[in-house]
Amino acid sequence: MKRRDFLQKSSLTAAGAIVLAGQSLPTTAGNLKAFHQVQETPLEQGLPLRFRQVHLDFHTSGHIPDVAADFDPERFADTLKKANVNSVTLFGRCHHGYIYHQTDQFPERRHPHNKHPKLLEEQIAACHKRNIRTPIYVTVQWDEFTAREHPEWLMRDEQGRPFAFGNGTFDPGFYEHLCIHTPYLDFLKAYLKELFEKVPVQGLFLDIHHVFPNANEACLAGMRKKGIDASKPANRLAYYQEVMENYKHDMTAFIRQMDKNCLIFFNGGHIGPAIRSTLPAYTHLEIESLPSGGWGYLHFPLTVRYARTVGKDVMGMTGKFHTSWGDFHSLKNQAALEYECFMMLAMNAKCSIGDQLHPRGVLDAATYDLIGKVYSQVAQKEPWCYGATAVTEIGLLSTEEFDMKETQGESSRTPETMMGAVRMLQEGKHQFDVIDSQSDFSAYKVLILPDRIPVDSALKTKLERFLEQGGGIIASHYAGLTPDYKAFALPQFGLRFKGDAPYSPDFIALDGKGIGEGLPATELVMYMKGTEVEITQAQPLLMTHVPYFNRTWEHFSSHKHTPSSGKLGYPAVTQQGKVIYFAHPVFKQYARNAPRWCREMVLNAIKILLPEPLVRLPEAPTATIAALNEQKAQNRYVLHLLHYVPERRGNDFDIIEDVLPVNNLTVSLRLPRLPKQITTVPQGQKLSFRQQNGRVVFTLPILKGHQMIEIK
Repeated sequence: MKRRDFLQKSSLTAAGAIVLAGQSLPTTAGNLKAFHQVQETPLEQGLPLRFRQVHLDFHTSGHIPDVAADFDPERFADTLKKANVNSVTLFGRCHHGYIYHQTDQFPERRHPHNKHPKLLEEQIAACHKRNIRTPIYVTVQWDEFTAREHPEWLMRDEQGRPFAFGNGTFDPGFYEHLCIHTPYLDFLKAYLKELFEKVPVQGLFLDIHHVFPNANEACLAGMRKKGIDASKPANRLAYYQEVMENYKHDMTAFIRQMDKNCLIFFNGGHIGPAIRSTLPAYTHLEIESLPSGGWGYLHFPLTVRYARTVGKDVMGMTGKFHTSWGDFHSLKNQAALEYECFMMLAMNAKCSIGDQLHPRGVLDAATYDLIGKVYSQVAQKEPWCYGATAVTEIGLLSTEEFDMKETQGESSRTPETMMGAVRMLQEGKHQFDVIDSQSDFSAYKVLILPDRIPVDSALKTKLERFLEQGGGIIASHYAGLTPDYKAFALPQFGLRFKGDAPYSPDFIALDGKGIGEGLPATELVMYMKGTEVEITQAQPLLMTHVPYFNRTWEHFSSHKHTPSSGKLGYPAVTQQGKVIYFAHPVFKQYARNAPRWCREMVLNAIKILLPEPLVRLPEAPTATIAALNEQKAQNRYVLHLLHYVPERRGNDFDIIEDVLPVNNLTVSLRLPRLPKQITTVPQGQKLSFRQQNGRVVFTLPILKGHQMIEIK
């Protein structure tokens, strides 16, 4: 039997049995060990990533003495194994520019105080003895040694200053960016060639790939040769974007000359629609997303919901650090690390936890005690995650694709509009993907176009076909307009665009019904300026009331905005067939200060177009997240429920410390057929269920942190 088939026929069931190659065995300690040995034997090329990885940084200054002086390869690998780690990213070359393996070509780049010149070789050998995979880290655009030796290879702005992340001349850091359009690329290839000659390379994590409007001599010469006007920042940015795309394809082809199967990932700190053009250069995707390190708790769910749709295996990456990379001698709260890893599992991603090896070469015992406590739970949950795919019914179009077009490539990794939309949909327990204009819309019942999605002729054709096939659309503010933002692109909106609203803030008049269900019958403020539309065929679901006047230095009242005059204004929410339009930027507003009424109106709009959603949790707190997955090979669905509450206890970022249980949680699912059995996993507690109005309903006695439920 081929290993792929063997894996597909091996699972750990909730009923207390282990299935190995299709044969049911009792859950004994020996059989459980055999199951995990099957899952962790060396993977054939093309099989998925492993679930329990550590990304082990080793950026080590040349000013530090006795590097790796205390390193012991057996102790190193045993610590990883004991912590349930089965893959570890090890360092070939760091941001300081030093090499941590034997090198004949670049002896000047050996760390001057490294006591183990074959540190990487020893790490790999010890890990492989314990069946721990060892992808290798290589820095690309950040390299202190190279930047110092070859300043002519740096990327520069139009004033000739190096592009760096907030670094002045005397600020610490190695953040000046090297240009891959210079002879630096020749060095990088020569280094990689030697790396493959010196050590076994199972995978490459190529780090730091950023695009700037580069004006160094190499790129200026390239633009002159192509007849590009380099005086315009947009042209320089577009040129370097092309340079970066060509580099990725070329680098993958170069690596394939040395190894046909090595895993390859180019890291840029974020994954979004911009990756489409270079996807063939990647074997998989790793989502760097440290919530306390600058990404926040909404970045990962936004990014993974897109990454999982593009046909690549996906790994999430958080950190053990209290803050971010390089935060030595700190520990994340265990509840936070659990949430971050279990969220990865729920979103069909493998887990990676970032750490940094101490310069003396010893892994911190407390860190691996923490990682081990989390990864022991991940190991128990893995059988319900192998080969799982998300079951979704809503497609959320990403504004990033259009932001890049309008800002010549510059796009935030946490765009406000998308953050607000993801938060709303998660709080509504909806099953959704983040998609772009090239995605297959037929997989969804409802599409959401949030706040600013211009519709060109190609997207118009796809949206009209989607509506013809029975789909529904929710759009807001400038979404749905032509690229010049002067008219609605689709006649199905039943509206004429007049321009920006004449008043702001204005107010919505609610009656507690329909789109305002669950909200008080009153006027509620819409803080951000909306649009003014004229109805041609649509029906108004809500109207605005206007203030007495706009607040100016000459006309103002009280501390904030002018109150409502009670006079009828213009439509706030409209519906034409299966198209619902919000005149205000409700998603960006929710990201700013989370007015409950904005969320409830959007969720009510979804209810109109999708009256029977896949998942309902009518009594669950809004912080509860639900993710429904399917394991087709095992003929089961797996529902992930998570309840963790990030808190802003300090000024810098949110933390999670306390896990608050939720008792007797009613769960209602719309499934294509009646289940035979519903069981909590891996605990194996069978749950009674009933059919009610075409849905499957059951009660989960307790949700404490993360619970998976197998629907067989």
